[in-house]
Amino acid sequence: MNKIKFLLLSTFLLWGKVSFAQLTPGFSPKEYKDFLGITAGSVQDSAFRKGIPQNQNLKRIYESPLVGLDNKWYLWVNKPQKIAWLTIRGTANNPTSWLANFYSAMIPAKGMMKISDTNSFEYNFSNNPKAAVHVGWTLSTGALAETLVPKMDSLYQAGYRDFVVSGHSQGGAISYLMTAHLYHLKESGRWPEPIRIKTYASAAPKPGNLYFAYHYEYITRGGWAYNVVNGADWVPETPFSVQTVKDFNTINPFTDASAFISKQKFPQKLIFRKVYNNLNKPTEKAKKNFQKYLGEFAGKQVTKNLPEYQSPEFFNSNHFTRAGNFIVLNPDEEYSKIYPDDKEKVFRHHGLQPYLFLLERQYPE
Repeated sequence: MNKIKFLLLSTFLLWGKVSFAQLTPGFSPKEYKDFLGITAGSVQDSAFRKGIPQNQNLKRIYESPLVGLDNKWYLWVNKPQKIAWLTIRGTANNPTSWLANFYSAMIPAKGMMKISDTNSFEYNFSNNPKAAVHVGWTLSTGALAETLVPKMDSLYQAGYRDFVVSGHSQGGAISYLMTAHLYHLKESGRWPEPIRIKTYASAAPKPGNLYFAYHYEYITRGGWAYNVVNGADWVPETPFSVQTVKDFNTINPFTDASAFISKQKFPQKLIFRKVYNNLNKPTEKAKKNFQKYLGEFAGKQVTKNLPEYQSPEFFNSNHFTRAGNFIVLNPDEEYSKIYPDDKEKVFRHHGLQPYLFLLERQYPE
């Protein structure tokens, strides 16, 4: 009997010293439902919050100042489990916040951006020189990281090892880039002991090109990142994307078709060249137009809000693609009865309530 008591006491003491992982890989409907509650609980809009349940174990302990292009993030914690939620706010109802979305030229996924005289954001979302990301959301990520990363440092010192990065809509897009940034800091040794980072993007638009997506999916492999989308929601389909022959890997049969065409006999050579030019030139022109208006022109509007901001050189592409693991909430007949299409209400399928409705139907507890 004494031996049994000794073993039980030893086991209890051992458990008290060992840190067990709280976050596990894989999509958890409960965790996503907690995220919806956190998102609703972070804003004052009663219509946005209506009907969204809250996990009482999650407490908000920090709200960042407004930075960048009207960006903000919130810190929620589950103290008993020592899990921290770093939740990024979506688009606010003002022109400055919308400018972060429209400022959508691409920039290299590795570089430096001067946001202000006190914040020069050095980022490495991917080492691949072909990887590119959305410039407006990179600016937002850099502005938010100025307070978010030090808060993570403080939580780490307090014993936290489990972090969830999350955001809805614009917040989801920024959460992609913030996750890539935190993974880079993690790999660089900022936090000596292992930490776990899990990401729940929600209704997130496309954050960058295919080569950024490849890197993001690699670093979060094994079920550590998700984007939850309502199949009726148009926001995850943005930004506009144009694929040209230059957007392929280096070895491909499309980028330099002139070598193939030059080997053809006359008049096939003329026909092939005419067809190739007719297919290639419109996409090249469209890409340049997007870069002109959503890069150069929008950038001038950004400097009106942030006079010290200096943009990196744009990346010669506009090929935005979806990234990461997707959890698709598929609208059914019952959903369409409650949330019918209405051209006067373009955000009908984008709110938290339709997402919760589909989650509870398709992932019942």
